[in-house]
Amino acid sequence: MNNKVKISGRLKSFMMTFMWLGVLLLVINVYVYFESVSAGLVVSVFTVFYLCIVGGIQLKLSRKIMFELVSFATQYGQIQKQLLKSLDVPHAVLDENGRIIWDNSEFEKVSGSTKNFNKHISSLFPEINKERLASIHDDINENEIDIERENGEFTAKLKLIPLTEMAEHSNLLTTNGYDGYLIGLYLYDNTALKIALREIDDQSLCVALVYIDNYDEALESVEEVRRSLLTALIERKINKYMSSLDGITKKIEKDKYMVVLRKSCVTKLKEMKFDLLEDAKTVNIGNEMAVTLSIGVGVDGLSYSQNYEFARAAIDLALGRGGDQAVVKTSDSVTYYGGKSQQVEKNTRVKARVKAHALMEIISSKDQVFVMGHRMGDVDSFGASIGIWRIATALERRAHIVLDEITASMRPLVDIYQSNADYPEDMILSSARALEEIGNNAVLIIVDVNKPSITECPELFGKCKSIVVLDHHRQGSETIENATLSYVEAYASSTCEMVSEIMQYTTDNIKMKPEEADTLYSGMMVDTDNFMQKTGVRTFEAAAFLRRNGADVTRVRKLFREDANEYRVRADAVSQAEIYKDYYAISVCKTEGVASPTVVGAQAANELLNIRGIRASFVFTDYQNKIYISARSIDEVNVQIIMERMGGGGHMSVAGCQLEETTLLEAIDKLKETLDAMIEGGEL
Repeated sequence: MNNKVKISGRLKSFMMTFMWLGVLLLVINVYVYFESVSAGLVVSVFTVFYLCIVGGIQLKLSRKIMFELVSFATQYGQIQKQLLKSLDVPHAVLDENGRIIWDNSEFEKVSGSTKNFNKHISSLFPEINKERLASIHDDINENEIDIERENGEFTAKLKLIPLTEMAEHSNLLTTNGYDGYLIGLYLYDNTALKIALREIDDQSLCVALVYIDNYDEALESVEEVRRSLLTALIERKINKYMSSLDGITKKIEKDKYMVVLRKSCVTKLKEMKFDLLEDAKTVNIGNEMAVTLSIGVGVDGLSYSQNYEFARAAIDLALGRGGDQAVVKTSDSVTYYGGKSQQVEKNTRVKARVKAHALMEIISSKDQVFVMGHRMGDVDSFGASIGIWRIATALERRAHIVLDEITASMRPLVDIYQSNADYPEDMILSSARALEEIGNNAVLIIVDVNKPSITECPELFGKCKSIVVLDHHRQGSETIENATLSYVEAYASSTCEMVSEIMQYTTDNIKMKPEEADTLYSGMMVDTDNFMQKTGVRTFEAAAFLRRNGADVTRVRKLFREDANEYRVRADAVSQAEIYKDYYAISVCKTEGVASPTVVGAQAANELLNIRGIRASFVFTDYQNKIYISARSIDEVNVQIIMERMGGGGHMSVAGCQLEETTLLEAIDKLKETLDAMIEGGEL
């Protein structure tokens, strides 16, 4: 040990001080000899005595001193190790691959690991995966991960420990140019903080708006002497329900209420699936029509006023989707509840007349009118476009229909206008040409769609300051903002029905040609499945108006005769259908030899509803690198909600979805997973 371990540093300098003093005594002794020999002898005796003592100390005590130093260093290292091991902050050291090298006692308690646990950190905390470790960098503020455990909530902080820095201060390690590192992991218990923050967040105030959808219709269905009682019962039902949630209800109009409640109560409403919607329908004092409510809730706004704006937007969505449902809106999400009943058709046409006059004023103030529907337009969107074109022409304005891809189902109708010299060549324009032709004083009218992303030419929105929306689809989260005029009625059977009503109130100078009446009639017929779905009194009144203007049922029927191959493909899709969970028919439509496979798929979905016991049908079509889903139901299932879960939308009984970058089997599996989740959650 004496040969291998030696004292160094300041301690060595201190020990050598006595030897250097001995050398100094020798020099002094020589000088004394020059002065006096006898005095030099005396000094020599003292010098020899001093050197003997110092030498003895060096020889006899050096081993003991070295032993004491090593013992102290060992004890010091053990103390450091014990302090780290018993430190209250859970921490561990990982290698660069994420495997645990060392941890302390608190870390073992939090993670539930055993002593000398050397597996990957993700086996204890799945949140700290390989991808997260690979992206780690020096800024510790960017390397914080929230972790939830049964024993609390923690924030994990990761810190790089470069091996090169360790090697520079160690005689035991050398990196030989290797730029490796270790990872320090620290866990901070934020349980109390998170609980406090949640409690504060739960106490924040939210705003809800409750509207009675069919107030006037419900009152008309009951005797006059009982109308005040019906109103009182509805109001009592709403007040009692909200009071049970510690909410404050204020009536702002005869059929509108504003509610202020805590966020924790909104959570309870979600858990109860807004059962007030169903509870309100139980109010019955002889009224023939059940009362339905729409609820819009604004949550997580930066201020009370912003929560109110969220609630306003939410109630607009609920009403636009047909009512009888609740919508919860936050700054970054919209959630829907309910919506299981069909919206009641309005008996009055006052709204249609008001919208018609507003539309006429907008068109009259513009030089150009551009009309467009959705991509891969159908007969309803084209028929509505023809109706708007005729209105604009009657008002002596230049009008154009924006249409790119013409499907096989639309080809017979489009050919009527493109081959007729009575219609201008620029009546139908492509998207590219429309962008060239559009001027500064133009109005853009959107028909049969209210999602800007799936319109025929979304770029036109940036070219027009005036935008009009006419649609019969239920609104979703994505809507056309800043529309000058928006007329969205989910109860309408088709956009052609809405346009036919508007035409009756726009101007007396409109004179439709028979082919135009045929086109509008065709749109109504297709969207109602030959007047078998979503038809009401106003649907047949609109059809009667078109018949009076020259629509011929026989001509329309001839236009939509299909070839034998399409008939066989549809029959094959019906015969190959899988019955899932006893109530849901799932099938695939082939595309070989079919000009419009998506249309055939929709027809097959309608056919599948004729099977006894089927509540909803879903037909998949792999077309143009996309998976198209046609969803249909009669009245027991809201297919719109199912399709919205998958990124689509539509009506309660007629909906669809388009999936990109997925295979047919993956799309079917996704639908089944969605159905399973909704069945388990009680939504189906």
